[in-house]
Amino acid sequence: MNTSIRKAYPADAQAICDIYNPYVRDSIITFEQDPVTPPDMGGRIRAISADYPWLVAEADRAVAAYAYASRWRSRAAYDRTVESTIYVRSDAMRSGVGYSLYMALLEELRRRDIHAVVGCIALPNPASVAFHEKCGFTKVAHFPEVGRKFGNWVDVGFWQVTL
Repeated sequence: MNTSIRKAYPADAQAICDIYNPYVRDSIITFEQDPVTPPDMGGRIRAISADYPWLVAEADRAVAAYAYASRWRSRAAYDRTVESTIYVRSDAMRSGVGYSLYMALLEELRRRDIHAVVGCIALPNPASVAFHEKCGFTKVAHFPEVGRKFGNWVDVGFWQVTL
């Protein structure tokens, strides 16, 4: 798959919703309960990208994946730590687009003098665990039954990479 990576813009909101909302509706991968509207997603893109990178990967001139970093915690001591997020369109899974995009995000964070990146994974999710570990992340925490979706308790694990 021939891809290009660029900054995300609010105009990408519909394409990003098209990627994200199936995860909201059909999986425990996100704890969000209701699909996100393009205006709301556009607002998220504006708010997050004011301080942190939000990137998209395009394949055949369509958004195939997106990734961004956001503030980890509000205390100043955490200013050089971020949480990373990535979602890949279902038909682009295992194509390499996600890996290229995540590596570009990590490189951008490195340029911005970010020290640590934390990925939060709802468990079980062996594909995301393998993906994060391929990208250099190591498991650092496991919290049993801290989320609830579809009437079930869900564990959460945290993976971290130090840049």
